[in-house]
Formats: sequence, structure tokens, C-alpha cells
Amino acid sequence: MPEISLKKLHALIPVLLRISQDAGTAILEVYESDFDVEHKDDKSPLTLADRRSHEIIANGLSGLEGMHIPILSEEGKTLPFEERRGWELFWLVDPLDGTKEFVKRTVSLP
Repeated sequence: MPEISLKKLHALIPVLLRISQDAGTAILEVYESDFDVEHKDDKSPLTLADRRSHEIIANGLSGLEGMHIPILSEEGKTLPFEERRGWELFWLVDPLDGTKEFVKRTVSLP
């Protein structure tokens, strides 16, 4: 895996902010709708907001030119430890932290 300099990561901040803002916009659109709630195998809730924000973030990170950093996301496919064990660098993504509160609509919005 290529080394990523701090300077290169710093230069990504505007792009990363745009990706997170786009994901946040998608989350708010779902929040303001009458959304369904599914449940994962572990019984935790899953909504369209989780899925949309995951897709936006994963696509945005995957599309970073010259950056081939794997993505480990709560809503992404499950990767066995044997596949991940050699990763020295990866993006850790939680597309919607607080889905239970989101479903209860107890999330404070700006």
C-alpha cells in the first residue's frame, strides 16, 4: 500500500467536507420523510438514510484520484479479518451514527 503523506491528506479536506456534506444532505432528506425501518441481523435499525449516506461516502472515497485506500463501513459488505489484517491504512466509516435516535426522531438538527 502506498504511503500517504500528511500534506496529501490535508489537501483532501475540502473534498472530504463536500462528501460528508452531501451525505448529511441525503440523511436530512430521509429524516424529513416518512421512512421505513429495517433491522440488521444483530437487530439494530437500518434506514434509507444509512444506505444513502454509505453510498455517497463510499463512492466519494473510492473516487479520490490516486488514493487507493480500502473502506471499512458499518453498512458496507462484511470483510473477513484475514482480508483486513494487512491493512496499514483504511477509511473507517459510520454513515449515520445514532440510527436509533434518528428513528425515534430525537436527533437535534441545526
